[in-house]
Amino acid sequence: MESYPIDIDSDSTKLQERHYYLLSELQTLVKELPSSFQQRLSYNTLGDLALALIDGTVYEIVKGLLDIQHLTEKNLYNQRQKLHCEHQALKQDLLRKHKDALQSCKSHNLALLKSNQQAELETLEVRVREEQRMMDKKIVAEMDQKVIDQQNTLEKAGVPGFFVTTNPQELTMQMNLLELILKLQQKESQSQL
Repeated sequence: MESYPIDIDSDSTKLQERHYYLLSELQTLVKELPSSFQQRLSYNTLGDLALALIDGTVYEIVKGLLDIQHLTEKNLYNQRQKLHCEHQALKQDLLRKHKDALQSCKSHNLALLKSNQQAELETLEVRVREEQRMMDKKIVAEMDQKVIDQQNTLEKAGVPGFFVTTNPQELTMQMNLLELILKLQQKESQSQL
């Protein structure tokens, strides 16, 4: 059996060059962030991020997470639109029913009918508001869960700065890190064209 020499030094040199390139690009991109976040992104953090990006796996993970997020957002939007349309149809049906009842109503019952119709309309409006509120709560809960899933996935992938948190400052930092990753990915894919 014949063996072929493996050029470990060449591979190592290529990885080191790629690491330096990614680090340099990240340092350039960080300058576009607000200064408060620039200060929180140390050279070591950027170096660790460049290491995590070397083989392109993190780009694929981020793309997958974004695709899932967009599908979820679209699905939730469609659910809310469907509920809105159902509510509009209920209101139209009720108003049509009220109009028909008014046309066939005897004048001595008119005040009572109008009072009952107003109560019916108010009851429907309360129901609509409550159902919309519940839908909005569901949407917020689902999006919060997506954020946790994304944080978890990126933390397990070894991307520095990612861990499960609800701290607004940390969330903003993670969003900035994602923005850096996406900009760097875009720049690299354009340079390959």
